[in-house]
Amino acid sequence: MECGCDHARTKKEEELTSLDNTLVTRLDVTDATSIEAAVAAGVTRFGRIDVLLNNAGYGAYGPLEAFPMERVRRQFDTNVIGLIETTKGVLPHMRSNGAGTIVNVSSIGGQITFPLGALYHGTKFAVEGISEALHFELEAAGIKVKIVEPGMIATDFGGRSFDFVNDESMAEYQPVVQALFSTWGSEEMTANASQPNVVAEVIWDAVTDGTDTLRYRAGADAVELLNNRKALDDATFIGGLKAQLGL
Repeated sequence: MECGCDHARTKKEEELTSLDNTLVTRLDVTDATSIEAAVAAGVTRFGRIDVLLNNAGYGAYGPLEAFPMERVRRQFDTNVIGLIETTKGVLPHMRSNGAGTIVNVSSIGGQITFPLGALYHGTKFAVEGISEALHFELEAAGIKVKIVEPGMIATDFGGRSFDFVNDESMAEYQPVVQALFSTWGSEEMTANASQPNVVAEVIWDAVTDGTDTLRYRAGADAVELLNNRKALDDATFIGGLKAQLGL
């Protein structure tokens, strides 16, 4: 019996494979061999790689104290180390061409935080720092680095891309757990989520606008939240989030 998710993934792969000038190949950001093979396959098929989009990632949420270290490492291996390794995989090729664009998908969670997100936000803050440093480190090589910061997007992030850990015996954390889940599951929040094409359009703009712009926000909520974060001091901004969560 085949699960629906595998069937949907296979169907999408078949649709992509049928398109002209498209190569579908395996790439696991936690597998160095697959990264090397995918880069080589792309260069063999098309002659060059002009753009790398680092979009792989998931969110580990829950009290930090409750997370076993292997799952802590998995979060950073996927969201940070994998991004670094794929970037290193294309840099020699782009550097030899004297051109290229690297787009790293961060999140509003790379600039602001929610409780229980120490691991996820830690990785996204890392992506922001890595990207910002590379932005001017690679300029001399003719390579552009862009950061895309989506807000709430209507995808299955809360399903297959969400790793939640909790220990109900740790009573002190449970009010925060309940508050966060009741807010994230609210009709208001889901109604304000942007469609995935919003992020796709922002990525396209980042690649094609011909500028040295570093950060691109995706979604009206991302614009509002990040503007507020920039304008307000820590106590005021965090206090506002606590009030929204009922904490």
